[in-house]
Amino acid sequence: MLTEYFARYVDGYRPYKNGAWCYEDGCIYRGLELLYRSTGEHRWLSDFDRLLGAQVGEDGTLAGYALSDYNIDNILPGRALLFMAGETGEARYRRAADRLVQQLATHPRTRSGVYWHKLRYPWQIWLDGLYMCHPFQVEYGLVAGQRALVEDSLEQIAIALDATFEPRTGLYAHAFDEARQQAWADPATGRSASHWARALGWLAMGLVDVAELVGPRDFAPLGARTGALFDRLLSLRQPDGLWLQVIDRPDLAGNFSETSASAMLAYALHKAGTLGLVRPPDDLIARVLQASVRPKPGGGIEMADICEVAGLGPFESRYRDGSPAYYLTEARVCDDAKGVGPLMMCQATFERGEAPSRVEAAT
Repeated sequence: MLTEYFARYVDGYRPYKNGAWCYEDGCIYRGLELLYRSTGEHRWLSDFDRLLGAQVGEDGTLAGYALSDYNIDNILPGRALLFMAGETGEARYRRAADRLVQQLATHPRTRSGVYWHKLRYPWQIWLDGLYMCHPFQVEYGLVAGQRALVEDSLEQIAIALDATFEPRTGLYAHAFDEARQQAWADPATGRSASHWARALGWLAMGLVDVAELVGPRDFAPLGARTGALFDRLLSLRQPDGLWLQVIDRPDLAGNFSETSASAMLAYALHKAGTLGLVRPPDDLIARVLQASVRPKPGGGIEMADICEVAGLGPFESRYRDGSPAYYLTEARVCDDAKGVGPLMMCQATFERGEAPSRVEAAT
């Protein structure tokens, strides 16, 4: 059932931002890549090439992309470029990936050395950005033989984890303002006030993808923190098998099971199991796949209860203060790319049938 849902979804998919290069499309590209890898079915590769190819010029230009925006979100689809460059041999994909690396070479950084989330979010580290950037930077560094890029990513992740860790909850704050200038930032710690599940989903996926790319020896300095985070995330899983929008607040009136974060966390936790970082329950993926979709009026199914967007600071004439109550004000939608892409990743992982490894002692 889900396979056909994904096929129909991709057949009718229109670029998220009217064709402009964006991370939302990158979520679908990653889902298609993993479905192709897990099944070997060329329909997924054909769809992938069709959608990605429409955004990449022969000279490596990317539709609607401007390096000077210094938006870390724009790096996420770069992994699709690397994959397709290897799969098709088309030089335009590698040229486009090189263009993204040029952005990173001059991307502004905090004083502690971490990429700003966006040029318009100065001095800020967001959990989202760790997934948007570092799996691509690490993979590019490995492909291009540029070890410094790999080491830089590992160092940035470690610094970001230090900056965003909240000892009171054992989780990581959505964002950190090094300058302590934002109204959403605690004036003492610089951290935002609460724990949005999808921000933690981005973080979790970033950690396991980097761990898989670099291998256990290089990932060892991050291993203990990663394992502790994943154990904490498992403790917050709800009876329905999903995770809440404000992940650690089951007492919060109006809180709900949010499916995009749940798909991200299920993928990440299962992958962490195969890497020996945590021992997830056997039903983890299956329950998320089942609970995330519902019958659609008129036939078929849809992925429900996806938070359309959430962030911090001013946006569309309002201020997003990062409070638990704020995250419950954002719209819930169906079939958004930020949910469907990770659900594809879950399905691919489920189909591959990778079994968790024995969990090693934290190093």
